[in-house]
Amino acid sequence: MTLTRRYRFCSAHRLHSPALSEEANQQTYGRCNNPFGHGHNYVLEVSVDGQPDAVTGRLMAIEDLDGLVTANVLRVYDGKNMNVDIDRFQGEFVPTTENVAVDVRERLERSWPEPGSPWRHTRMMPRLAGVRLFETRKNIFDI
Repeated sequence: MTLTRRYRFCSAHRLHSPALSEEANQQTYGRCNNPFGHGHNYVLEVSVDGQPDAVTGRLMAIEDLDGLVTANVLRVYDGKNMNVDIDRFQGEFVPTTENVAVDVRERLERSWPEPGSPWRHTRMMPRLAGVRLFETRKNIFDI
């Protein structure tokens, strides 16, 4: 069984690779290369999978999932300029939504309790199954 929970956050970024010339950055990223950046209202879906607990009938306590996502993603990204406020994007790693999805997944994986172990309100921790990040209604990235 899979449980998917939806979250929202707002962040700004500038798509600019230090490995490319100014002209190549402009050609590659177009208006997203604006030196002042631009923002998005992102929608994040986090999915877990496993078997519902025989005692509680739940796959996972929602408050546990919300706590993990809030602590490891929303507090990091919401209201931030990725190029300035998030260490990972201050160098060679361009904050494209593809790379943001990778970073979000890695942040959750690093903090995720061992599947099958008890954790806070969850008797048997499910597996982190996937991350889906909506940059716009048309641009959606799954990892």
